[in-house]
Amino acid sequence: MIALTLAEIADVVSGEVVGDGAVRVTGPVVIDSREARPGSLFAAFVGEHSDGHEHAEQAAGLGAVAVLGSRPTSLPTVVVDDVRGALQRLAAHVVAQVRRAGALRVVGITGSQGKTSTKDLLGAVLGQVGPTVVTRGSFNNELGMPLTALGIEADTRFLVLELGARGAGHIAELTRLAPPDVGVVLNVGQAHLGEFGSQEAIALAKGELVEAVVEGGSAVLNADDVRVVAMAPRTRERVVTFGREQPADVRVEELRLDRLGRPSFVLATAEDRVPVTLQLVGAHQALNAAAAAAAALALGVLPAQVGRALDAVTTLSQWRMELRELASGVTVLNDSYNANPDSMRAALDALAAIGADPAVRRTIAVLGEMRELGATSDDEHVAVGEHAADRGIAQVLVVGEPARGIQRGLAGRGHPATTFVADNAEAVAWLREHVGPGDAVLLKASRGARLDEVAAALQ
Repeated sequence: MIALTLAEIADVVSGEVVGDGAVRVTGPVVIDSREARPGSLFAAFVGEHSDGHEHAEQAAGLGAVAVLGSRPTSLPTVVVDDVRGALQRLAAHVVAQVRRAGALRVVGITGSQGKTSTKDLLGAVLGQVGPTVVTRGSFNNELGMPLTALGIEADTRFLVLELGARGAGHIAELTRLAPPDVGVVLNVGQAHLGEFGSQEAIALAKGELVEAVVEGGSAVLNADDVRVVAMAPRTRERVVTFGREQPADVRVEELRLDRLGRPSFVLATAEDRVPVTLQLVGAHQALNAAAAAAAALALGVLPAQVGRALDAVTTLSQWRMELRELASGVTVLNDSYNANPDSMRAALDALAAIGADPAVRRTIAVLGEMRELGATSDDEHVAVGEHAADRGIAQVLVVGEPARGIQRGLAGRGHPATTFVADNAEAVAWLREHVGPGDAVLLKASRGARLDEVAAALQ
């Protein structure tokens, strides 16, 4: 964060300084005392099971110099009634101050799936141009987003923010803290359908990002998604589209997959054709790359620079299409961070592409529940099972009762090789007994299913 005295912070957040107001915060703002660094400001929250104020000494031991909390601590403290609201006000102040003093450009990214991958890709591209701060993992809510924004320094040129929403007004609230120069909407799917009630409601909420684009900025929209491209009238600013075919402004053309399902394609615009070879798994990553490219081009990055940067990306955030070829001869595709119907299908498509390699003996999908789908949940799990069968996945291991519909979908397609296990421990035991050299194994479920534990045991 840019250096501020505790008195300056108190003035921004309308708080009261208890202790030395001349103390300067020069390090990161953290909400976990174990992540404190020299010069840090530790934001102390009172939760159901813990009280952050009690960990002020631990934060101090790691270098924290001050606390933002709801009561005094052993460190100099800015006391406020609402710590989260204070963090948001502080973030808005820091972003506005850096913007006034330098060349900071803000990008907001939202969508039902692909946000994190696109954010990682765009961060890699912009990082080749200038100092860039990017959302860590999926830190994309009303607390995570301001913490990301507070990570900028005076020389930061790009701030790339992943923006999540669980209801109307959420994205509008986040964009008021850091108004975007570029707003990217990837898709309108079924993630959080149980909370929104309909895809139309999801579209209304995601479109708040388009409305927030600042004067002179750009809205980057998916031309392949009718609900997204229909958002264009919600801004007076420039609209740039991306997609797989004309009339998208930035297109994925001549798409091919290698033996591990990694896409190569031509990134096409009206003026340029740039070859791109991704080191990431899944045809869907090509469209994520096109979205990132469209945003970068809107910010003035040259097409050749975009292509070189995309070629160089080797990893995304943890547990997102992580591909490992084990010494045992087993290939593991760990996409266990989260899941919804669209991302489930994309992951199964990637596994099927890997299975097309003659060196692969068998494809195995380990699938758990998809959460937050509301009344459509059972039908969507059944549809995933049907898709797995249609894609020719050799063996499907269904984990947990909430995912049982996947097994029914497989059975409805006459799939002969499906197994149900009650929990992750049984899944690990089954895999250890049945997986062997030449097998390719996908692990995919919503975060709450914790299939990352199964992946770790398998690896």
